[in-house]
Amino acid sequence: MYAGEKVRLRAYRREDLPLAQQYLNNYEVRKYLAPDIPYPYTFEDEIKWYESQSANREIYSFAIETLEEERYIGSCGINKVDWKNRVAEVGIFIGDPHFLGKGFGTDAMRVLIRFAFREMNMNKVSLTTYSFNQRAIKSYEKCGFKREGVLRQEIFRNGAYHDKIVMGLLREEYEGSVQS
Repeated sequence: MYAGEKVRLRAYRREDLPLAQQYLNNYEVRKYLAPDIPYPYTFEDEIKWYESQSANREIYSFAIETLEEERYIGSCGINKVDWKNRVAEVGIFIGDPHFLGKGFGTDAMRVLIRFAFREMNMNKVSLTTYSFNQRAIKSYEKCGFKREGVLRQEIFRNGAYHDKIVMGLLREEYEGSVQS
């Protein structure tokens, strides 16, 4: 539906759900996604999530699919929209480890950013990540995001407290960049 150089963002399909559940139950994926206790998702959880997507127009979730193989490798989306102030909060994960560190996530984020600015008319795209997720921070910076703040020791993971990093990208920065 929306394509970059390596990936396409498309609607979720019911057949994606078993793989989505597998990705989300992988601790190496899950530890980066939410501050909650990494507890396994059931298939029923995935079905409930999937069925809730069509009813909620405040959330825009996309499956990430490789252009070449048409393989489902992860997810990204707009998780929260402030329509009055034109701010969209985004999130992403690559669940298939074979596609990590090869630019697929960066490409997907660029497509998602383009969607937010050009289709939704947002003025700002924001996100949060954790200080221990250096690969994601580098990817977000490649996409033009700037660090806006640090919430100190906001998450407890692997026996230690870590910071939450707040990042943002303004429309004017996006339009002035090479990726537009």
